[in-house]
Amino acid sequence: MPFLFPGHDTLSGTFGASSVLNLDKTQSTSASKAPTRFDRTDIFQTWSVADDAKAKAQQLGEVAVKDFEKASAAAQAKAGAIPLYSGKYYAACTFGGMLACGVTHWAVTPLDLVKCRRQVDPKMYKGNFEAWGKIRSAEGGIRGIYTGGSPTFFGYSAQGAFKYGFYEFFKKKYSDLVGEQAAYKYKTGLYLAASASAEFLADIALCPLEAVKVRMQTTMPPFANGALDGIAKIRAAEGFGGLYKGLYPLWGRQIPYTCMKFASFETLVSMIYDRLPGQKSDYGKGAQTAVSFTGGYLAGILCAIVSHPADVMVSKLNATRKPGEAFGAAMGRIYKDIGFGGLWNGLPVRIVMIGTLTGLQWMIYDYFKIFMGLPTTGGAAPPPDKNKA
Repeated sequence: MPFLFPGHDTLSGTFGASSVLNLDKTQSTSASKAPTRFDRTDIFQTWSVADDAKAKAQQLGEVAVKDFEKASAAAQAKAGAIPLYSGKYYAACTFGGMLACGVTHWAVTPLDLVKCRRQVDPKMYKGNFEAWGKIRSAEGGIRGIYTGGSPTFFGYSAQGAFKYGFYEFFKKKYSDLVGEQAAYKYKTGLYLAASASAEFLADIALCPLEAVKVRMQTTMPPFANGALDGIAKIRAAEGFGGLYKGLYPLWGRQIPYTCMKFASFETLVSMIYDRLPGQKSDYGKGAQTAVSFTGGYLAGILCAIVSHPADVMVSKLNATRKPGEAFGAAMGRIYKDIGFGGLWNGLPVRIVMIGTLTGLQWMIYDYFKIFMGLPTTGGAAPPPDKNKA
């Protein structure tokens, strides 16, 4: 019954000349051999394109590394040698902190804007995309979404400079006070003490601009056109003290946040390196900055949870505190209005924002330290035990 099956010509016409069924009729059945995947030229062409793309990407990466090393060498030559824990070292860390915090906080201004407004009025928006759509249509497009961007950039640039610079300073100072062995044994306590001290000072620089930012983001239309305009208006209406009326809740938000940020980051980075083969020094610049981002993102999630109730209070106080109202009375009134559940308004948005923010900050900060020829943060080897001979 061969007529029931399609012939060779039919199959060849249907599936094309490259079909495995298109065999040479002149070959005997015993001598014929079906083409394999290695006979398919189209596959090799695809592999060739992929290999070319990979080679070009590798070439570009090598060029970028060379450019980075060239720029890094030039910067280090201009700055001169930077001994660890010298004045130059702390100045470099201060500048790195300014770079890390100012740009990253400004970049997430759209998220921060929605978060602040939902903290003040949870019913204002149902979600981020709805909020951004309404803000764009009602408040001047993209510019409206970045309401509060100016005080955010300048305020958090100053705060980042103080925070990272003084953290490195206090970490070394407290380590010297207790000794190298005790500092390593109780390193978490050392990180907490150094970060709390640094944030205490950093918030003094941040507070006036944070007050302007929150008011711009929670009033419609914004009460000021920018950072300087906002400071001038608050001083004219409430005096110099009006710029610092949110300092106590800011400390309440930022000090636990920063303690968690630095202590958990240092601990997480050490844990990551402990689980990787070899020592930290065995890994290149890219790998070390990747570890910094990973540790920073995980630390940021913890930071958001710890500091969120105080963040809600800061937004409420700056938006609704009455002139002359005592701090304790204002806190009590706000808590009575929102309850315990209200302290957690906007937490999911803040987890995404702070996780990304913290990861990027540590990555930028450590990348800058590498650029200046300095070691990255965290994951240091334990000091030698002097009791063992």
